[in-house]
Amino acid sequence: MPYLGIDLGGTNIAAGIIDEKMQIIGRGKEKTSLPCSHEELCVQLAAAAQSAVENAGVSWQDVPFVGVGCPGSINPQTGTVAFSPNLFCQDFPLQAMLEAKLKKPVFVENDANAAALGEWYAGALQGAEHALAITLGTGVGCGILIHGKLYRGSNFAAGEMGHMVIQAGGRPCHCGRKGCWERYASATGLKQTTREFLLQTTPATAPILWDTIEGDPKNIGGRTAFEAMRAGDPVGKAIVEQYLEHLGCGLVNAINIFEPDILCIGGGVSHEGEVLLLPLQDYIRREQYPAAGKETTVCLAKLGNDAGLIGAALLGKQTMV
Repeated sequence: MPYLGIDLGGTNIAAGIIDEKMQIIGRGKEKTSLPCSHEELCVQLAAAAQSAVENAGVSWQDVPFVGVGCPGSINPQTGTVAFSPNLFCQDFPLQAMLEAKLKKPVFVENDANAAALGEWYAGALQGAEHALAITLGTGVGCGILIHGKLYRGSNFAAGEMGHMVIQAGGRPCHCGRKGCWERYASATGLKQTTREFLLQTTPATAPILWDTIEGDPKNIGGRTAFEAMRAGDPVGKAIVEQYLEHLGCGLVNAINIFEPDILCIGGGVSHEGEVLLLPLQDYIRREQYPAAGKETTVCLAKLGNDAGLIGAALLGKQTMV
């Protein structure tokens, strides 16, 4: 049976047909044209879905339902996007509008939850009874699985781990608090830390770091500090060490709260691989609460950018079980 998933982002809409082996057999993609009306956004979603169906060579009649992973505050019971600043959406009845357009049942879920579900079905979280999927991107996303089911909380907003404070009175966050984890552990936070260190140096005192950005602070990226560190720059090394401490602090908090079997780390920063993972594992062993029994397995996510798409495609499957 082919399952259709859509990963709705602020830049792109990715759709895919998933087979029973959890493999993507056809894709569709549209640029997200924003801001736009709810109706126009549904037209874009439908176009991406249609492309995926055609490219997979399957019939619409064989597609049982459509799943959508969407950023923002989502009510999965009604399929309404309560608020999504990245999509310029508020009180968007996505499920109802897309069902009317596609003539199929539609399931809508927060994108971080969809990514966690994808990793649970087909990636790093397979076989876990209790699991967390942390995504390091523009912010920090977190999906929580308890007994193999998504945990959403009473307001469907559980998992906003990025907005726990790890440094009281720290960097201002868009949520209104100061010192939130995502202001330090996200790719955005890493770039800010790199900028703060860079401004304390000159091309003469940190030549490798400055060469990495071609002498222009505007070129700072999420990989700048790691690249400088690998090239032997001591400032780059100091940036990475501080970043790992901030990231590790939040991960330990999450492990102490949930004690998952597995915690996987995804998103762009996770592409640093073992350079990121190994020191994090050491940090977590030192800092986590010493509970008796097995330790949480901390690993890298496996599905990359496809995690949200695969998870979205299987939303209806989990709901109907």
